[in-house]
Amino acid sequence: MFVSLTNNNFFLKILSLFSLVRGYNIIFIIFAQLVSSIFIFSNSNNIYQVLLDENIWFIILSTSTSISAGYIINNFYDSDKDLINRPLKTILENEISGRTKLFTYLILNFFTILFSILVSLKALIFFSFYTLGIFIYSIKLSRYLFVGNFLSVMFVVTPFFAITVYYKNFSLEIFTHAIFLFFVILIKELIKDLENLKGDFTMNYKTIPVIYGEKLAKSYITLYTIFVIGISLNLIFNYEIHMMKFFYILSILFFIFFIYLLFKFSGRKYYEILHNSLKILITAGLFSIILHGF
Repeated sequence: MFVSLTNNNFFLKILSLFSLVRGYNIIFIIFAQLVSSIFIFSNSNNIYQVLLDENIWFIILSTSTSISAGYIINNFYDSDKDLINRPLKTILENEISGRTKLFTYLILNFFTILFSILVSLKALIFFSFYTLGIFIYSIKLSRYLFVGNFLSVMFVVTPFFAITVYYKNFSLEIFTHAIFLFFVILIKELIKDLENLKGDFTMNYKTIPVIYGEKLAKSYITLYTIFVIGISLNLIFNYEIHMMKFFYILSILFFIFFIYLLFKFSGRKYYEILHNSLKILITAGLFSIILHGF
């Protein structure tokens, strides 16, 4: 009986830690960096050459540990808001003590430094500033209007820049794909702000829905959606992206319907549906990278 309770408690702690560092996001980022390295960033498109390149794995590991650490420090400062917006998830994550969270945060940052220095001095400097940036964002900048959203998106996109630097592949096409991803994630962040309006308002977070209201927030989302559609058309007609163009055609149709639903419905339930639909689109975009060479 005692052994069973101990095992259940251990499993709960592991589940709490997985939720705390958003393990599902980390797995997605690892896969995204690997796939983009093979089919976009690497000029050779040689799967085995990329998979056997230890430096790529160290960059991916540096990214994973630094972002995981970022989620932990963000949890320290957003726990009160998250308790309002996501009570069950927050209660689960509170199974881990503050001391354990801090220790895990320090260990993850240590491994970030270790993995990055195994790549190069430039990688060490890059990930040191990246980790510091996430820390400053979490304790101070996340609450500021516009700045919080833009920096949050930048911290998602930036690790892919590390791979671009490693392969020295700075093509305009890659930059255009990155801009597309930037605005899609920015739209997702604004939808999340609409979804979390109650908690943000209670904790005095200066988000666009809190300061300007839902209507103007939807107008900003519409503006960014127009940018996304324009970028999609640019990629379809001006670049040789082969079968990947079907993803961008799908994206245009998706966002036209997305805007219709955004203005037709309001409320946390509908914003959550839109938020999840954007996650599905991003996942589809990841798998569409495989079609880049076909």
